[in-house]
Amino acid sequence: QVQLVESGGGLVQAGGSLRLSCAASGSIFPINAMGWYRQAPGKQRELVADITRGGNTNYADSVKGRFTISRDNAKNTVLLQMNALKPEDTAVYYCAVDLQNLARTRYWGQGTQVTVSS
Repeated sequence: QVQLVESGGGLVQAGGSLRLSCAASGSIFPINAMGWYRQAPGKQRELVADITRGGNTNYADSVKGRFTISRDNAKNTVLLQMNALKPEDTAVYYCAVDLQNLARTRYWGQGTQVTVSS
């Protein structure tokens, strides 16, 4: 069973920065993609950014130029550096990892709250 431990959420003023961290453990398979999703109240969960094992990244248009995703394959960790935060970035942020097995199993973290005040 894969466990994901997230940290780094909190309350910040608009224009500020936060860094989210997610550490994965317990997998007997290599981890393929790692990513961050978010869900605001009353909205669907959406992709924020993801990164492949080889380092290819993908960002939502709304965060391009402000957020940076990175990972450490040896430690199975993924980071999300969030700069120039806006009130509309307020949401619960979830870490997700996709295993490199036949089923491409996805695991989710428990979520961490990010609140940006205006």
